[in-house]
Amino acid sequence: MDLYQLRLLRELGERGSLAAVARASHVSPSAVSQQLTALQRRIEVPLTERRGRNLVLTEAGRALARAAVDISVAMSSAEQAVARYLQDPRATVSISAFNSAGLTWFRPLLSALAGEGSPRLVCSDRDVGQESFPALAADYDLVVAHRLEHSKPWPESISVLPLVREPLDVAMSEKHRLAQKPSVTVRDLAGEEWVSVQDGFPLVPALQALAVHAGQPLNITHQINEFFIAAEIVAAGNAVALMPRHTAAPRPGSGLVLKPIRDLPLARHVDLLCRPEALHRSAVQQVVTALRQIVAAP
Repeated sequence: MDLYQLRLLRELGERGSLAAVARASHVSPSAVSQQLTALQRRIEVPLTERRGRNLVLTEAGRALARAAVDISVAMSSAEQAVARYLQDPRATVSISAFNSAGLTWFRPLLSALAGEGSPRLVCSDRDVGQESFPALAADYDLVVAHRLEHSKPWPESISVLPLVREPLDVAMSEKHRLAQKPSVTVRDLAGEEWVSVQDGFPLVPALQALAVHAGQPLNITHQINEFFIAAEIVAAGNAVALMPRHTAAPRPGSGLVLKPIRDLPLARHVDLLCRPEALHRSAVQQVVTALRQIVAAP
């Protein structure tokens, strides 16, 4: 049933005439009459009857009007509950991130939000193909996602909050023949063994661009989605891999170095994705602010 129509029925019972209801509702009597007629079509018993020149409620109409009061109270309570939920700075906020982002940012984010009055953060790691990131916004309040520079933008139905543009470098062993160079070229990398990611993941087009620029297919010997596993393979031998400069930076003592590709700069965008309504929540805004501060910190 239409809540507006129920409210008009209640007003008719309390005010006694269509004219009085129309004045109180700032509409014409005919508009009130049309709404009550539409409500009557959905009810099997008469809701109103003529009594002299006035339209009054029947017993069924009075019963429905009393129910309309209960509905109005319930709706008011629901609206207040939603308002409290939107304004509650301590509400639970769920966030997912691809693996390297979660490893880099979850710990400082949890520390930043550990104080009294902060949101309760629930973290998940979800590393999926680029096309699948937007769908995660149905399951999480915030989604840390990544896509290659110049790739297809995120859907317009999703709110996008940019976090960082992250260069992609070539990771190699510190004992590699190219390790002492400040940067490398595509030609320098000819003939190298590569660690790639699985098909469908965001770095695949970057590796394809390298192959096109080199004029020959890359010699891919390993396919690993997790950067830190790929780093172990690279450190163990002569293979090289594309690595994000910040979220997968080599740890001290890892035996790895990162080298930018001088003649083919590659990068990815790391963004926060969410449904537009999520940003109306105070707790979500707190998490967004805290994460942006962490990402921007030197």
